[in-house]
Amino acid sequence: MIRKLLDNFAQTLYVQIWENRIKITNTSTLSIIEEKPLVECKTKADGKIIITAIGNKAGVESINPFSHPRTLFSDFHIGEKLLQELIKKAIPGSFISIAPCVIIHPMEKIEGGLTMIEGRAFKEMAYGAGARKTVVYVGVPLLPTQIDFNELYVESNEW
Repeated sequence: MIRKLLDNFAQTLYVQIWENRIKITNTSTLSIIEEKPLVECKTKADGKIIITAIGNKAGVESINPFSHPRTLFSDFHIGEKLLQELIKKAIPGSFISIAPCVIIHPMEKIEGGLTMIEGRAFKEMAYGAGARKTVVYVGVPLLPTQIDFNELYVESNEW
């Protein structure tokens, strides 16, 4: 009962990923964040890696977690951190925020569909970035005003 109530209040984020850009649409507010999928990191003296900039603010010495010759996903941990920061930007801050439902839509390098490993990696990345529920969607671009997350969730629960 509480889970169903939380689902009704959770915002849905539609995340489209290309090798050179990432676009997040909040389907509740229709606000859009579009950034380069870049993460700038620095290694501290103790070996710990910290993120210094993301997206369009990242410099020349940055990592693109969605750039690989064979697949769209190349670095799980960096991709997760990037998505986590962009989710924070996509959902307006409030005292109490419910983790969003996230639709991950790889937009290129999907000829022949995604492997189970790729689908699972995208899904786990979204969960690690703070998603309440997630769906990996492959198909024609969705119109944010017509997205029904629960319908997609039931249809594509294969990974």
